[in-house]
Amino acid sequence: MRLCVIGTGYVGLVAGAGFAETGNDVVGVDVDAAKVAALTRGELPIYEPGLEELVHRSARADRLRFTTDLADGVRHAQVILIAVGTPSGADGEADLSAVWAVADGIAQYMDGPRIVVTKSTVPVGTAAALARRISAATSHRATIVSNPEFLKEGDAVNDFMKPARVVVGTNDAKAREVMRTLYAPFVRTRDRIHFMDPVSAELTKYAANAFLATKVTFMNEVANLAEAVGADANDVRLALGSDDRIGPRFLFPGIGFGGSCFPKDLRAIIGSAREAGSPLSVVEAVYAANERQKVRLYDKVALHFRGALDGRTFAVWGLTFKPRTDDVRDAPALEVITRLLAAGARVRAHDPQGMRNAVAALGEPAAFSVHADPFEAVAGADALLLCTEWNQYRTPDFERLRTTMRTPVVFDGRNLWDPTSLVELGFTYHGIGRHGPPRG
Repeated sequence: MRLCVIGTGYVGLVAGAGFAETGNDVVGVDVDAAKVAALTRGELPIYEPGLEELVHRSARADRLRFTTDLADGVRHAQVILIAVGTPSGADGEADLSAVWAVADGIAQYMDGPRIVVTKSTVPVGTAAALARRISAATSHRATIVSNPEFLKEGDAVNDFMKPARVVVGTNDAKAREVMRTLYAPFVRTRDRIHFMDPVSAELTKYAANAFLATKVTFMNEVANLAEAVGADANDVRLALGSDDRIGPRFLFPGIGFGGSCFPKDLRAIIGSAREAGSPLSVVEAVYAANERQKVRLYDKVALHFRGALDGRTFAVWGLTFKPRTDDVRDAPALEVITRLLAAGARVRAHDPQGMRNAVAALGEPAAFSVHADPFEAVAGADALLLCTEWNQYRTPDFERLRTTMRTPVVFDGRNLWDPTSLVELGFTYHGIGRHGPPRG
């Protein structure tokens, strides 16, 4: 099948490479000429495990190419996938300007009927609006399909190739069969395709992320309560997760969620719900609670040092919003760092993949530095803040860590380490809802 994927970010690049892997002829279109040139050279703009190999293999087989020429992509394709960004606007709702621009381009260059698939996360009702917009600008028929993505950054390739579910929103029988054919190689062992109307498909995407965000935030709130009453959140988590109705996933206390999906999608569904006259009070509370949780580690630091942060040096391990990605969008670590810098502290940081993006996001402040070696980052630090649970941070040489730091104080924002062991090694330990007062 001939496909055009418009947008070569996390969603578009993974989708394009994934569909090309199963034999489809894919053209990736992007307005960013520098990005397209880099992709043509085999240089990826993002880090995602397994993606580089996938892109290179399909490019070598001439199943995947990249261009800035939208007309070329539209005229090449039987199916056009829209995978452009839909960031939050000033009012919190999704900014669809890129989607509308793409729709206008599709209408301009169509030379026959096309199936147009929205993979971008868009508000309820967007498919219908797209159909009206394109049909008003061309005599050719465009069948709109809602096909939201459910990819986890850090495991997106695996999620695409072995999907837990595929949601397809269409009322058109032919489009339904085309989409079934397109996804057939990925669901051979078990048909996980859920067909529904476009409005339901659009709502499913937002509802899924809102539910997962609620689960994360609930556990964070319980951890805060555990800390207040002297319980251990880890024990509570394990017992809760053993109930099949709840399950163990997304029950790890920490310093809040970030990234390109949860915060943006919560803001969007909150806005859509208010506009529809059916506000989601639970989701509104989740969003507010997560914003508070993102500064909890900073509050612990300020309390420990009695507000005297000016002139101190803090090491931060982990800058991305989660492991196995280079994405720092809405990362709790950046919120903590921003507050430390504002208080007059110096910050020395390490992250396996996110340092360049963190420097760009923070604007290269003089008091912030990144270091290729994690132990170099902690040299002479008054405390270490763990903000992202990368595997390489799980079992560091704690003896070396203690002697490298100026004072052996750790703030474990992901409950990665055992408090008892660290206290026995001479550390002062602060976690999220861990049992008992820290000693050192």
